[in-house]
Amino acid sequence: MRTRIKDYLDKQGVHYECLEHPLAYTMQEVASLAHIPGHQMAKTVIVDLDGDLAMAVLPANKKMILQDLRDLTGSEQVKFVSETDFQKKFPDCEPGAMPPFGNLYDMEVFMAESLTDNSEIAFNAGTHTEIIKMSFADFERLVEPKVLSFTN
Repeated sequence: MRTRIKDYLDKQGVHYECLEHPLAYTMQEVASLAHIPGHQMAKTVIVDLDGDLAMAVLPANKKMILQDLRDLTGSEQVKFVSETDFQKKFPDCEPGAMPPFGNLYDMEVFMAESLTDNSEIAFNAGTHTEIIKMSFADFERLVEPKVLSFTN
């Protein structure tokens, strides 16, 4: 399936690999099915920072600490956003399968520091049956995420 993320990566001339897997909804399941370590599989969580939607990107095997993200961003209020409240921002993606490319969706990206330890990163390609795997250096160059420590 052609998605905005694939078109973008092709246009940027970035090498990436598409991997198909059986239907899965949690990133831990996806990591297991795709045989990718949980620390290398990035999950995208949509958060509301003082009224603005943003992406928090963290390893599949970690949990986000909202209080830490609030403190590190200087936001007064940080909360999770339900899929029904943000799905219209991702018309080319299945619900909950958005790639961590906020630059394609006009959103700021906050990335967990532990992801920077990887030479490669993998993430949903807009569906619940396909992931993209690419070099972390290319991901960081294209997305320019703000790297923070907000997981446990």
